[in-house]
Amino acid sequence: MAEGSTKTRKGKTQLKDKEEGLKAYKASARPASASSLDEYNNRRDFGITAEPAGEVAAGSGHSFVVQKHDATRLHYDFRLELDGVLKSWAVTKGPSLDPQQKRLAVHTEDHPLPYGKFEGTIPKGQYGGGTVMLWDFGTWEPLHDPREGLEKGMLHFILHGERMRGGWAMVRMPPRGRDSGKHENWLLIKERDGEADEADPILAANMVSVTTGRTMEEIATGESPVWDSTKPVAEQSPEALGKPPASKPARKKAAAAKTASGEVPEFRSPQLATLVDVPPEGRDWVHELKYDGYRTLIAANGDAVRCYTRNGLDWTAKFGPVVKAIAELGLSGTMIDGEIVAFAPDGRTDFSTLQKTLKEGGELAFFAFDLLTKDNEDVTGETLLERKARLKAITDRLPKGSPVHFSDHVQGQGEKVLNQICAAGHEGIISKKASAPYRGARTKVWYKIKCIKRQEFVIGGWSPSEKRHGFRSLLVGTWNEGEEGQPGKLVYAGRVGTGFNDRDLQELGEKFEAIAAKTSPFAEVPRDARRGAKWVEPKLVAEIAFTEFTADGVLRHPSFLGLREDKTAREVHIETPAPMEEEPEAAPKPALKKAPAKKAAKAGSKPASALPPPSAPLKTYGENEGIERAGIKLSSAGKVLFPGQGVSKGNLADYYEAVSELMLPHVGVRPLSLVRCPQGRGKHCFFQKHDTGGFNEAIHHMEIVEGTGASGDYFYVDDLPGIMAGVQMGVMEWHVWGSRTADIEKPDRLVFDLDPDEGLGFEAVRTASVDLRDRLAEIGLKTYPMLSGGKGVHVIAPLVPKVAWPEAKTFCKAFAVLLGEERPDRYVANMSKARRKGRIFVDYLRNERGSTAIAPYSTRSREGAPVSAPVTWEELERVEGANIFNVANMPTRVKEVGDPWPDYASTEQSITKAMMKAVKAE
Repeated sequence: MAEGSTKTRKGKTQLKDKEEGLKAYKASARPASASSLDEYNNRRDFGITAEPAGEVAAGSGHSFVVQKHDATRLHYDFRLELDGVLKSWAVTKGPSLDPQQKRLAVHTEDHPLPYGKFEGTIPKGQYGGGTVMLWDFGTWEPLHDPREGLEKGMLHFILHGERMRGGWAMVRMPPRGRDSGKHENWLLIKERDGEADEADPILAANMVSVTTGRTMEEIATGESPVWDSTKPVAEQSPEALGKPPASKPARKKAAAAKTASGEVPEFRSPQLATLVDVPPEGRDWVHELKYDGYRTLIAANGDAVRCYTRNGLDWTAKFGPVVKAIAELGLSGTMIDGEIVAFAPDGRTDFSTLQKTLKEGGELAFFAFDLLTKDNEDVTGETLLERKARLKAITDRLPKGSPVHFSDHVQGQGEKVLNQICAAGHEGIISKKASAPYRGARTKVWYKIKCIKRQEFVIGGWSPSEKRHGFRSLLVGTWNEGEEGQPGKLVYAGRVGTGFNDRDLQELGEKFEAIAAKTSPFAEVPRDARRGAKWVEPKLVAEIAFTEFTADGVLRHPSFLGLREDKTAREVHIETPAPMEEEPEAAPKPALKKAPAKKAAKAGSKPASALPPPSAPLKTYGENEGIERAGIKLSSAGKVLFPGQGVSKGNLADYYEAVSELMLPHVGVRPLSLVRCPQGRGKHCFFQKHDTGGFNEAIHHMEIVEGTGASGDYFYVDDLPGIMAGVQMGVMEWHVWGSRTADIEKPDRLVFDLDPDEGLGFEAVRTASVDLRDRLAEIGLKTYPMLSGGKGVHVIAPLVPKVAWPEAKTFCKAFAVLLGEERPDRYVANMSKARRKGRIFVDYLRNERGSTAIAPYSTRSREGAPVSAPVTWEELERVEGANIFNVANMPTRVKEVGDPWPDYASTEQSITKAMMKAVKAE
C-alpha cells in the first residue's frame, strides 16, 4: 500500500503542476509577433486573391473554427486562436468522434483571426484555391499551458462547438526521413468522454455549413463572395461573413424533366417509424416531438398545392389555411413531409381537437419535418440533416403567424428528451438517424417511442345502451398475420366505453347503420361481450388510448379518441415495442450456419439454469445515507444511477460485493480505463484512463509509457476495496487491458468482439460466435464466450504471456481478414460502416497495446442496468440477447451457477508458429 500512496502523491503533484502552468498561461497575454503571419502573407498575391491580409490581432480570445476546404484535395482546416492568430492544421480525413481513430493533422501556417469567419471561394491558381465551408466554430478551453504544449508536441483541450465538443488531444509525431524538413505531422484524437461515439457519425451527419446551411456545391456554384482585403472586416458583405445569402443560390437540377406549370409532384409513400420501448443512443440520432395529428405530404408547384394523406388520399380541401400559406411561397416542384395538427387549450397537439376542428372549423397548423423534392430535384438520397437544412431555409421565409412551422429537433440525449416530453404531457417522440436517406417504407432508422399507449383498432361491433342515446361501447380488434398462405383474422381486443361526446355517438350510429352485418367479424368473442352485441363490417378504424393489455390481450382502461379516416382497416395490427438493441434496422441476413443442436443433459448432471434467472429485490437506501463496503465509505447510497430501473449507488455496491469473487481474477492487476458517471447514466459520463488525483488509495496506479512517447498514470485494482472505491467515484464501466501489470508488453488473452451490422439480430451473432470458436479450436486455441451487455459477444482466448503485442495483433488481424476472405457474405475485418452492411465486423483491434475491452461482470452505463456476462457455450445456444443479465439478476446467477468458466485460469496455450502459418500471418 506504501507504493500506492507514493503514486497517489505523485499524481496530485502532477495535477498541481498542470494547474499552476495553466494559471500562469492565463495570466500572461502574449501577442504573436507580426512575423508569425509572414508565411501566410508571402503565399498570397493580394492583387489577385480577395483573402484578408494577415495582421496579428490584440486580445487573448479562445475561438476555434473548422473549415471544410476543397482545394487540391478535400480536407478540413482545424484552427485554434492563440496569441492573436489562428494556429492551423490540415486534417486530411476530417475529425472523428471515435477515440480509436487518430486523424493525421498537418501543421500549416498561422492565419489571421478574420479568416475564421470565411465561407466562400478562393480563386483558382491561388494558394489554396477552391471552395471553403464554415463547418464548425466555437471556443476552446486549454487544459494546460498551450504554448508549452505546442513546444513539447502535446495539446489537451475541451471544445465547445456546434459539432465538436468535449475533450480532444493533439500529439506531434516524430519526423521521419524525408518528412523532417516539411510541415510537422500531428494526430487529432477524441478523448473518451460523453461526447465520444465509436459509430462516428460526425462527418456524414454534418454535410452543410454550420451558419448558412449550404452544401459545398451550393457554395461553389452559387453567389459565394470571397474576401475583399481592401475593405475593413466590418464592411464585408453578410455573405462573406458566413451569413445566409440574400438571394437563393443556383441549384443543379436532377435529370428528371422540369414539372410543367401548374403540376405538382405525384404522391410518394411516406417513411414510417417502428415502435420501440426506449430511444436509441448516440449523436447520430435526432429526436423530434411526436405530433398528434394527420400525417400529410404537401406537394407544391407555384400556386398549385396538393395535400396527400399517408395512403395517398387527396385531402387538399380539408386543409385550406395551410394550402394557402404554402402557395404563397411560390415553391417549384417541392414535396414536404409533415403533420397536420390542431392545438388543445393547454397548447398540446391533440387528435380529438383536430377532428373537432375539421368538422366545426378552427385553426389548423402544419409541422414540416422532412423534404423529398426541391426545385424538381429528388433529395431523398441526402442525409436527414441535409434535408432538414434545406427545409428550414424554406420555412424561414414564412411570415410571423403562419400556420406552417418547422419541426425542430435535438441531436443525441434521447432518453432526456423523452423524459421532458412525457413530463409536459405529450404523446412521445420520433427518433431518426441523422445520416440516413429517406425511404418510403416502415424502417428502423425512424423509431417512435410513446409516453402513453395508444394505437388504432378496427371496430367490429357495438353494444346497445340502456341509459343513453346511441351505444354503450365499441367492440374492437386488430388483424393477426394469419397462417402461411391464409388471410389474417380479426382478433378481439376488448370494449371501449368512454371518450365519446353526443356528436360522436350520433355520427358513429349513422355509420354503423350503413355497414351493419349479421355475423361477428371477430375470430372469437367472449360470451359476456357477445351478449346483445350488434355487428358491423370491419371497415372503421378508431384511435384508442389505454393503459396496458391484460394477460388475455384485452385493453385495460381504453378511451375513444376519434376515427382514423386516413388509414384502412386492413393495415391495423398490434404494435409491440421492440427492444432497441435487439431489433435493429432490418437488412438481408447472411446465410449463417445454425448453432449445433443442444445436447441432452447427462444423467445426474446439473439441470440447465434459467436464462436469465429471476431478479433479486433491490434494497432501498436513503438518498443521503452513508454506508461502508470492504472498508470503503460510500456517501449518498440512495443516489439513483440507473433511473429506468431505480438502481442506486448502494445497489451497485451490493452487486459488486456479490460478484467480486468471480470478477477480480479478470479485472485485478491489469491497467484499466474507466467510464465514470458521477450523477448516473442519465447525466454526463466520461472516459478516464489517467489518474489525475482525488481517488482513494485502494485504487492504485502505475506509470506507463504510451505510443506517443509520453507517459501517464494508469489505474489498477487488486481487491474488493479498489472496486468499492470506484463505485464511490461514479465508475460504471471497467475496461481492462489484455495484459497484466507484471508484464504489460505481453498479452495473456485475446478478444474477438463480434459487432453486427444494424440489420442483423442476435441469432446471427450467436451463430458467428460458435463459428469462431470452431475455427480457433481447429488451429489449437480454446475460447470462452462472454455477452457484452450491449449487442455483441466477445470470444476470448486465454494465453500464457509469451508473445508480444505486435505478434498478437498480427495474428488476430490475419485471422479476421481470413474469415472475411473466406466468407465475404458473413464477415468483414474492416470497421467501415459502408463495408459492414449485412455482415459482422470481427473486431480484432482490441488486441493491441493500450486497447481495452469491457471486463467480465462489469456494469454497462446503458438502459436496463445490464452487465457483461461470461457464459458457457451450451448456455449461449439458449441466450436471446447480449444484455439479458443485469444488476438485479446476476447475483442470483452467481449464487446458483457459480463460475461458468471453471477451467479458464488453468488453460495453458499460446500463439505458435503453426498458428501464424495457419492464418497466413507469416
